[in-house]
Amino acid sequence: MKVHEYQARDLLRQAGIPVPASEVIDRPGQAKDAYKRLGAETVVVKAQVHAGGRGKAGYVKLVHSAAAAAEHAERMFANPMVSKQTGPQGINVRRILLAPAVDIAHEYYVGVVIDRTLRVPVMMASAEGGVEIEEVAARDPDAIKKAWFDPHLGLGGFQARALAAEIGLTGAAAKAVTDLMMKLARLFVDNDCSLAEINPLVQTPTGEILAIDAKLNFDDNAIFRHKHIAGLFDPGEENPAELAAKECDLNYIALDGNIGCLVNGAGLAMATMDMIKLHGGEPANFLDVGGGVTVEAAVEAFKIILGDEKVKAILVNIFGGIAKCDVIADALIQAARQVGFKAPVVVRLEGTNVDLARKMLSDANVEGLQVAADFTDAAKRVCACV
Repeated sequence: MKVHEYQARDLLRQAGIPVPASEVIDRPGQAKDAYKRLGAETVVVKAQVHAGGRGKAGYVKLVHSAAAAAEHAERMFANPMVSKQTGPQGINVRRILLAPAVDIAHEYYVGVVIDRTLRVPVMMASAEGGVEIEEVAARDPDAIKKAWFDPHLGLGGFQARALAAEIGLTGAAAKAVTDLMMKLARLFVDNDCSLAEINPLVQTPTGEILAIDAKLNFDDNAIFRHKHIAGLFDPGEENPAELAAKECDLNYIALDGNIGCLVNGAGLAMATMDMIKLHGGEPANFLDVGGGVTVEAAVEAFKIILGDEKVKAILVNIFGGIAKCDVIADALIQAARQVGFKAPVVVRLEGTNVDLARKMLSDANVEGLQVAADFTDAAKRVCACV
């Protein structure tokens, strides 16, 4: 689960990490008063969306008057932000953060993620803040300093001090960043984060250390333990189809292709997408209905796939085990009756009750539905439909 920058700032502040004052607005008319309350001559106006590339898209602006703050706020609210991460359709801006501009002597990066190989958190720090950490890693991997730590013991003071020294900090600044990294590590562990980063972490000309931008992501599987975090969820920033799938306990991720996929099992779903690409097609989604899917959930899965206007054909690939083939066949028939198949549907069924399922489909005589002989035949058929 992601949260907005203004929410991440609040969580950092609660953890004792120094963050500048800010104001959040949800209407253009609030911008002038927010600017005045901040009491700063120069204010940064930042769109709050779950996508990067805001600066290059023109959705992070420095302003020097209340009128300019209102002008940019009105533009941002009125026009979807388009960046590399949003696609050409863009994303609507529903909140804007205003904060005093900070004089910057140097920008740093600090962040915590899970090292999937070692299965422990790792604190990362770099003297090259203010840019995407992926760019730094690609250009100069040695510029990113790392310290792995036990989640039960937390980041050690000696580790944080070493990282601060490695990125060139000394004296009071090194002490402040050491304290900040230890607090960030504790916030990460205590709240089951999957990512906690401050970029940039800045040092002002007077030596003050401030977190002026932050990103926090949380493990969806642990949200039930953190009601204060769950309350920060913003459904308006999520794909509606993915939200609908989540409510039915379906694993759905929208992709850019035009062949819808309905599969049981994550491994089979990945293989299905690979097979589609092998035969020249492009998958429109990853959709795993799981092992214990019901007819109702399967019908909802078809509705979600058919709701994607890009979908020109659908491949149903079921290996019947716990999710029996006849359940999927029944769902296919009900989906055809309830919502209709506006695109060809190719079905490959194997496993439990497969003969019964094939008979059900044959007897139902569903228009636009083809039953494939095997996996390869199914992939070829569905790719030929688009």
